[in-house]
Amino acid sequence: MNNDKDIERELEIPQTEQLEAEVKRIKSRREYLRILRSTVSSLIVVAAAAVLISMLFLPVLRVTGTSMTPTLQNNELVVCKKRGSFEKGDVIAFYYNNKILLKRVIGVAGDVIDIKDDGTVLVNGEEIDEPYVDEKALGECDIKLPYQVPDERVFVMGDHRSTSIDSRTKRVGCVSEEAVVGKVVFRVSPFKKLGFIE
Repeated sequence: MNNDKDIERELEIPQTEQLEAEVKRIKSRREYLRILRSTVSSLIVVAAAAVLISMLFLPVLRVTGTSMTPTLQNNELVVCKKRGSFEKGDVIAFYYNNKILLKRVIGVAGDVIDIKDDGTVLVNGEEIDEPYVDEKALGECDIKLPYQVPDERVFVMGDHRSTSIDSRTKRVGCVSEEAVVGKVVFRVSPFKKLGFIE
């Protein structure tokens, strides 16, 4: 007898309200999936555009090491304005031995660079103002001073003069303009130090 009742329950025909509720559930699920697909597609397009813009125009770089302290600290993230013009005093990113280094432009083609034993830098016979340097130092220097910057090259130095390996050594030398990635313009991390780089 119980088995007969169970069979009757299984064979019950669904009510109209139940059918309408099921149809509504299926429609809302389809709508949810459509919106989800659309959102994911949009996010993929935006991410691809951001990566493309980043690679072509505004690369984001991670600072490694201490050669640019106090201006830039290890592990900070900075945005680089690809190519374009740069001047003395600008921080630039450039390729060196399959790495990207960040240093400050001290002199451009034709400039004569001289560095005193106490670390004072002269460009074309005039001492340059360097508010970004905490402590002057001659550092590792094996080039003959005074030194004239060759054509299509830039002379660069790190802000932490005693530890930076830069154009003062023959190992790095002057940077060819074609090796320059661009000018470092903005710090994005850490958030509390967000802002333009001078």
